[in-house]
Amino acid sequence: MASSEAETVGFIGLGNMGAHMARNVLKSGRKVVAFDVNPSALDDLSKSGASQGASPAEVAAAATTIITMLPSNPHVLKVYLDATTGVLAGAKSGSLLIDCSTCEPAVSQQVAAAAKESGSTYVDAPVSGGTIGAEQATLTFMVGAPSEASFKQTEDLLQHLGKKVVYCGDVGMGQGAKLCNNLVLGISMAAVCEGHALGSRLGLDPKVLADILNTSSGRCWSSDTYNPCPGVMEGVPSARGYTGGFACDLMAKDLGLAAAAANSAKPRLGLPMGGLALQLYTLMGQHGSGGKDFSALFQFLSQEPKA
Repeated sequence: MASSEAETVGFIGLGNMGAHMARNVLKSGRKVVAFDVNPSALDDLSKSGASQGASPAEVAAAATTIITMLPSNPHVLKVYLDATTGVLAGAKSGSLLIDCSTCEPAVSQQVAAAAKESGSTYVDAPVSGGTIGAEQATLTFMVGAPSEASFKQTEDLLQHLGKKVVYCGDVGMGQGAKLCNNLVLGISMAAVCEGHALGSRLGLDPKVLADILNTSSGRCWSSDTYNPCPGVMEGVPSARGYTGGFACDLMAKDLGLAAAAANSAKPRLGLPMGGLALQLYTLMGQHGSGGKDFSALFQFLSQEPKA
């Protein structure tokens, strides 16, 4: 549409997910002004046609729709609320602020309240689908928005970055849905890694085992779309040394957020399987693999004990 061709979208956070998402915004016909603390990430996106902002505030001053994709709670709070460089310091009244980071629901609600006071609308829209989904624009967005109208406005943009945009309720409910999803994902990946590790020890061909899992009751996304065993699938982190995916440390972070949310729920909820998965990914990170994709848990579990 002509209106979208003239629209400028701000994008802050150009990591493994954000860089792909920002390129898909450009592919939709919109202009992008971006910021990241990593200058090389900004330079790479500039080659695709984006312009650069010197700070989140400068990005917000140049666009009325801003997307953020940040690692965790403190990054979200700083990027939005810093009195000098934050998004709200530069945002125009009436701006739509779409945060695709994964953080605690309470953090999203805190930022939303501050945005409302400054005349902007904040929605939380965390994603599922990994780097493959970010690159291919097949992500699922879980959106917490203060109204149907703000959701529809968000959906109009995010439909170019994903295949599904789901309205989960008020601000914070997108984060709640994402934490539940990643709780299941972290547990299911651990199960697939254990299954493949056992299969390898027993002498099973990993491709044969994967085919059985994917046509039997063990089938899940961790096996049929993102298999953790090298040599089974192409185009996934396990095929490239567990690089370029969703870091183990980020999975541990998300499981920790889920545990904190369960602990603060009324009545309090125990997450025994989630707790065990959190211990596994934390241990993996402590042994130097925190930057690898979380599916590298297969590699970690498969290590033979030292004599």
